[in-house]
Amino acid sequence: MVTEIAGLGTPESRWRPWLQQTRWPRVDLSGADEPIVVAPHPDDEILGAAGLLALARGAEIVAVTDGEASHPALDAAARVALADRRRAETGAALRALRVDVPIHRLRQPDGGIDEDALTRFLVLRLRPGRWCVTTWRGDGHPDHEAVGRACARASAATGARLVEFPIWTWHWATPGDGRVPWARGRMLPLPHGVRLAKAAAIAEFRSQTDPLMPGPDGAPILPPHVIARFQRPHEVFFL
Repeated sequence: MVTEIAGLGTPESRWRPWLQQTRWPRVDLSGADEPIVVAPHPDDEILGAAGLLALARGAEIVAVTDGEASHPALDAAARVALADRRRAETGAALRALRVDVPIHRLRQPDGGIDEDALTRFLVLRLRPGRWCVTTWRGDGHPDHEAVGRACARASAATGARLVEFPIWTWHWATPGDGRVPWARGRMLPLPHGVRLAKAAAIAEFRSQTDPLMPGPDGAPILPPHVIARFQRPHEVFFL
């Protein structure tokens, strides 16, 4: 369900009242020991699941790509430098979140994810009941959807529990949008300290929050109106 991600999208001022009125159950982390969080790009694991990373025990991260294609106008050398920078930003973000978790870096090409290879990698690491946490299969971004599909396949093959989170859905969807599986929605409340740490972690991704170079080709991928969607007192997951 790849969807055009353009313009300002649905403002957070529309989401907040609707989310406050939902009656979604809370996420129960009692069975979430050692979750594996699978991120298509550096920052997805923080935007969508920083609270879960901070609150669950024994988490680990699979970084599928290094995010070198976030700004398509960059030449080959600049993309290599951006990949290095984004890996470093992930480390800084996790330190800001005050979590120390192992990261498996697959270094698949940004924009060219090999779903079969990712599925095989995950099957070797998942087990019945283990949480496989990743971007929703209908999130609108092709990499997010590819990773979501691979995680779904690996979870089905191993008996793991698939847990999905929306990222760009908050941009193109609207409250109550029938394309989104709201019936599977669950909320993870974030303690105040975790919420502050998540904000600090997001701020470490300066290659995405600040202009990368002059002109529209270097515009931030995560401007303030996008970041606002991830500064809520809770995280949303589809279970």
